Amino acid sequence: MGNTSSERAGMGQEKAHRRDSRGTKEGDRPKILMDSPEDADIFHGEDIKAPLEKEEFIEWRPDLETSEKVPALDRPTVFRWTGAGKEVYISGSFNNWTNKIPLIRSQNNFVAIVDLPEGEHQYKFFVDGQWTHDPTEPVVTNQLGTVNNIIQVKKTDFEVFDALMVDSQKCSDMSDLSSSPPGPYHQDAYVPKQEEKFKSPPILPPHLLQVILNKDTGISVSIYKRHRICVVNMTGLIIMLSFYEMI
Repeated sequence: MGNTSSERAGMGQEKAHRRDSRGTKEGDRPKILMDSPEDADIFHGEDIKAPLEKEEFIEWRPDLETSEKVPALDRPTVFRWTGAGKEVYISGSFNNWTNKIPLIRSQNNFVAIVDLPEGEHQYKFFVDGQWTHDPTEPVVTNQLGTVNNIIQVKKTDFEVFDALMVDSQKCSDMSDLSSSPPGPYHQDAYVPKQEEKFKSPPILPPHLLQVILNKDTGISVSIYKRHRICVVNMTGLIIMLSFYEMI
């Protein structure tokens, strides 16, 4: 009996110790999580960062949308009226049919150049006070039954002109560059340095040392008198001219 009671007492102490230890572990864990802000960030870090990333994406998205919206360029479009008439005007959906644009008379027709945005446009001619359309050009009938001419302005139709414009801009940029070498320029006369001057006149070439004019040819006196050679006076001026030509 004594052993049994002692064993029960020992088992009770072990159970109590286990409860205390279990209670300490379970009780200390929430205390650490609640008291330490760093531990709380471990579990809620992703939830905190997610709204920040969303805000940054929302702030960045309008910039992306604005950068994608590039204003369309107006394209010069030629309108031509080949029929008869004294005064010809044009109007269309591109100006909401509010005003009439005059056409300039050429030799055989009337011409006008209007800058239109890309897309589809309806137009009509006003010839000598009457509205009419050009039957040789594409037409369309609206809901009211009115027949209008139609034109499609495409970007691809002007790619050649855009390329030529880019080339002309590059050529104009290159023309701004001077072909002269770099460095300062002035209008002062060039003064040669002392070491560039010749200290003595140049040496006479060897073929000018032997002058054959006005010299005896070695012929006998009789023959020399009969066949006298015309003697040319070798002046200093002729020698100097010959020397100048050799230089």
